[in-house]
Amino acid sequence: MGWIRPYLIVLMVMAVWSIGSAADLFNSYLIPSPWKVCGTARKLVVSGALFRHMAVSFYRVIIGFAITVCLAFPMGLLVGLNKTSRSIWEAPLNFVRHVPPLATTPILILWFGIGEASKLTVIVLAAFFPIFLNTVSGVANCDPKLIEVGKVLGYRPFDRLVRIILPAAFPSILVGLRLGIGYSWRALVGAELLAAAAGLGYMIIEAEQISRPDIVLVGIFTIGLLGLLIDVLFERMSNRLMPWYGGDKGYVQG
Repeated sequence: MGWIRPYLIVLMVMAVWSIGSAADLFNSYLIPSPWKVCGTARKLVVSGALFRHMAVSFYRVIIGFAITVCLAFPMGLLVGLNKTSRSIWEAPLNFVRHVPPLATTPILILWFGIGEASKLTVIVLAAFFPIFLNTVSGVANCDPKLIEVGKVLGYRPFDRLVRIILPAAFPSILVGLRLGIGYSWRALVGAELLAAAAGLGYMIIEAEQISRPDIVLVGIFTIGLLGLLIDVLFERMSNRLMPWYGGDKGYVQG
């Protein structure tokens, strides 16, 4: 019965929700019954509306995350390898890091409109620092003894980077990527809640405007399940690529 342990809290919540709905303990308008939510989910799946919104959100996350990796990873290498660049970039990056990405949404809409550019920028701002900081941490904390061994063996700087520093930093980098994809997903939905014409966030805000809490709950559950799926896939990828690594060590929050 050990397999059921991770789902105990979920099952308890579902039981309370079902019993409370059946006994009319909850306001059915504010908290629709689980069978009504399931029926709404089935209709959205059959009509294809749910998959359309999911596809739009996935597209934005993938593109935004790819842009972020192309920016954050090389910059993390530069700052992690060079103490001078670290001192130059520390203050401006710390300033940007403490500004919530969603706080920039109004100005991004003024600059770029409600098109894809504003949403992708929010994703980049949200995912940049987990990837960047974990890359910096992994590179800067590489064991100096390993680097000395590389020098003794006659490795050039590029060879030391590829053969010693990057393999040593890889666990931290992978943790940053895992955090970054999660941050991308959350930031995207927040951006879609404010300005979008499609996507799961848009579906939720549209349902709120027409007083459909059942659709809102379907959207929330879909977001949670997709986020869980993405995290599980990253964890399995981490375990496959690094079977010797102990999972969640070394998180550097962005």
